[in-house]
Amino acid sequence: MAKELLFTGAGTALITPFTSCGEICWEELERLVEFQIENGIDALIACGTTGEAATMSAEEHLQTIGFIVEKAKGRVPVIAGTGSNDTRFSVELSLEAKKLGADGLLLVTPYYNKTSQKGLIESFRFIADSVQMPCILYNVPSRTGCNIQPATYQELAGNPYIVAVKEANGDTASAARTLALCGDSLAVYSGEDNQTLPIMALGGKGVISVFSNALPQQMHDLTAAMLQGDLDEARRLNVEYLDLMDGFFMDVNPIPIKEALFRMGKISSNYCRMPLTTMPEEKRAQLEALLEKHSLI
Repeated sequence: MAKELLFTGAGTALITPFTSCGEICWEELERLVEFQIENGIDALIACGTTGEAATMSAEEHLQTIGFIVEKAKGRVPVIAGTGSNDTRFSVELSLEAKKLGADGLLLVTPYYNKTSQKGLIESFRFIADSVQMPCILYNVPSRTGCNIQPATYQELAGNPYIVAVKEANGDTASAARTLALCGDSLAVYSGEDNQTLPIMALGGKGVISVFSNALPQQMHDLTAAMLQGDLDEARRLNVEYLDLMDGFFMDVNPIPIKEALFRMGKISSNYCRMPLTTMPEEKRAQLEALLEKHSLI
């Protein structure tokens, strides 16, 4: 059964700009939302990994979601990161995000305590049925130690509120199996910028991107080319920007993308909340060279 998608194309996993003292900089966040929408982005993801939600209080988390919803003004879907390793807390956060006007949810797999495949099925179903709004599951085992198997996706695809997955396990063969098992009942988005083209070639619907924080139009254009069947143009863009996609992960995300946006003049501070910190000088020089190569600074 085909489900209505929250978006196709490129969704930005938006950073959260902080002042040099570590407070959320609302004025800069508003400018980033405008920059994304003016440059063709297809969706915004609030309070994901890239948004440093793990270091936000519940109050800050919901303030940020509400602020992005308000500033987007319905021009693009806003998807709220509300996953947790505490299923009950995830439900509470998700219900509040729904009240704030979020169009959908991004639900990461449980981290630290982890769970079994059975536990994933029961937890995600519980959240989806409790909130009754479109949910994108987020599989990133390198961070959580928990990997969703294709057969588990097949089980979860039967839930009417579970509409898609952000797949960041680095395994395109696994994505191919998921697509084969689930068909139109579960959309697949790449969760890694450098996997966007292969996953879309397999039938994926787009990407939830870090790269597009800096270059929203280019990632939109790459995904649009894939959706339109223009593989040559998608390949051209992929080859042109692959080094930058990789460069934004030369340190722990979102450290490099915040450094890039700082160098580009999009934010006034490269501050990340601890335990994240700024880039070491050697990596900073490498990133600066990439930004200069692409005429971004």
